[in-house]
Amino acid sequence: MQSSGASVDRITLTGIEVFGRHGVLAHEREYGQRFVVDAVLEVDLAAAAASDDLADTIDYGSLSGDIAAIVAGESFDLIERLAGAVADRCLADPRVHAVEVTVHKPAAPLPVVAEEVSVTLRRDGGQRGSAATETGDPSQS
Repeated sequence: MQSSGASVDRITLTGIEVFGRHGVLAHEREYGQRFVVDAVLEVDLAAAAASDDLADTIDYGSLSGDIAAIVAGESFDLIERLAGAVADRCLADPRVHAVEVTVHKPAAPLPVVAEEVSVTLRRDGGQRGSAATETGDPSQS
């Protein structure tokens, strides 16, 4: 994952586990299930590396709590939409140049045995707020 900008620094949050009520099927929304979220943020970390000051970087403790609140909050039919909401939150900080979000759904109801289903999306700063306005047109991705 590399944005068009010069920064290749990343902050990675892996395996944020949260109970949520997302899915197309009624029982998924009624009973809920575990979701796992990974987020990779491209951000220039030079200032934080030099200053050792939390104000010069993304507070990943706070961000992880916000991601958990999104997963535990409003129900979405699709994990694609859930991933978009997480991406929007990450991009709310203008220091984030790009983000890649993966939402894992380990207990997805499938007609076959599978470890999990996951969706990964990538957004850059030019797509801030795009999850709320996506058209579903693959040419827009």
